[in-house]
Amino acid sequence: MSEERKLPAHIAIVMDGNGRWAENRNRPRTLGHQAGLKALRRIVEHCGRRDIPELTIFAFSSENWNRPTNEVNRLMDLFMKALDKEARELQENGVKLNFIGDLSAFSAEMQQSIARAMQQTCENQRMQLNVAVNYGGRWDIAQAARSLAESCERGELKPAEINETALAGRLMLNGHRDPDLFIRTGGEMRISNFLLWQSAYTEFHFSPILWPDFSPEALDAALEDYLSRERRFGRTGKQVRRQAS
Repeated sequence: MSEERKLPAHIAIVMDGNGRWAENRNRPRTLGHQAGLKALRRIVEHCGRRDIPELTIFAFSSENWNRPTNEVNRLMDLFMKALDKEARELQENGVKLNFIGDLSAFSAEMQQSIARAMQQTCENQRMQLNVAVNYGGRWDIAQAARSLAESCERGELKPAEINETALAGRLMLNGHRDPDLFIRTGGEMRISNFLLWQSAYTEFHFSPILWPDFSPEALDAALEDYLSRERRFGRTGKQVRRQAS
């Protein structure tokens, strides 16, 4: 099997460090978010070059509402201005755009822009980009559990029929492969409530690089780290090597 075929089919990224990047330059934190958007473009393009079929990014967590109001407002403004432009570029490059999270917290105008962007790119098949906004891993599991409880209440499902597969079927990334590789930039070593269920057997790579400076070369280094791992999924190394031979 070639190295390229061993590359992750799904990468998840916590894009951390935009604010600190700007503060290190004595600039407003919002400038860091603008630089972070440019970094995202580079990484999406490089994932396409490396034939990575799916990328999920943590753009705005449910906890990010606790940031200073001015920063949140500027973030929403940047998001709105970038959405249509980015959707056009993704469409031109064959990338399907998908948003996950509790979108009801956003304005009607933003929800319409999100729906328009997803519709515009829905036929693309080269690559999928999942954008997590107002998302939290605990929220995701809770809303899935609530959905199962409602099905039981309607008589569509029996409690005894609830298992891991049933719950996974109600999560935001239902039908998607779990991430093979989880990258967090910015030097922090935690997952910050991102894809808790889906990351049970994911390989983790923590980079000290602040997100605006995260380059295709840094992604390649993360991929090399991933390729050096032996993924056992509960089996012994001997079993894995015997199956691969």
